[in-house]
Amino acid sequence: MTRTGPAEPAQPPPRSLAELDTRVSECRACPRLVEWRERVAREKRAAFRDETYWGRPVPGFGPPDARLLIVGLAPAAHGANRTGRMFTGDRSGDVLYAAMHAVGLASQPTATAIDDGLELVGTRITSPVHCAPPENKPTPAERDRCRSWLESELHLLAPTVRAVVVLGGFGWQALMPVLAGAGWDVPRPRPRFGHGARVTLAPVAPDLPQLTVFGCFHVSQQNTFTGRLTPAMVEDVLARAADAAGVSRSG
Repeated sequence: MTRTGPAEPAQPPPRSLAELDTRVSECRACPRLVEWRERVAREKRAAFRDETYWGRPVPGFGPPDARLLIVGLAPAAHGANRTGRMFTGDRSGDVLYAAMHAVGLASQPTATAIDDGLELVGTRITSPVHCAPPENKPTPAERDRCRSWLESELHLLAPTVRAVVVLGGFGWQALMPVLAGAGWDVPRPRPRFGHGARVTLAPVAPDLPQLTVFGCFHVSQQNTFTGRLTPAMVEDVLARAADAAGVSRSG
């Protein structure tokens, strides 16, 4: 029988990103996602049949003092759900990390495994849903159940984070109410997503910084294979966001 429970157990908030990541990786709150991610990990894709899949929720990735946060959608079934690290081992990650390396936000242009030596520069990557969903489509209920993790992540990053890049409309819609609840002044009607969108949010809660949010089409194959999103477009958004965040980029 599948054990399920609330996304955030009845315990004190995580005191560090490391503690948060551990709790995320143990979550079993969404029965449909638990069943799917574990079935994919058992059945595997033929090309990866000799690998041991992660098959659990995928925590964020990046330094605890990140000034820039990148928000995606959810782990890919045979990418992060296999490797255990955001955007690692799939075509979307190929595009994202190549662009990050090109603008000085990643130590290398590829991400193949959790132990491949990749390090991010002043940047952390996360998602509003931490489990791989069927057809890459989480339900609104699953998104909302996962919301507390993103809230905790923003709280822990608040001392340093200054900008956010959101990959795709799903992440944008999921993030805006979280930002409002976390203490930033999100206008109403809420800002609309679009590639190149830029919104500066003033804090209404004490001790929070001003936050600049950037929109970027998701680095999915649907966008990159059709030319709707090019590497140059991704690099442009990342570079502008890094500069807004005050990241000291490498290279």
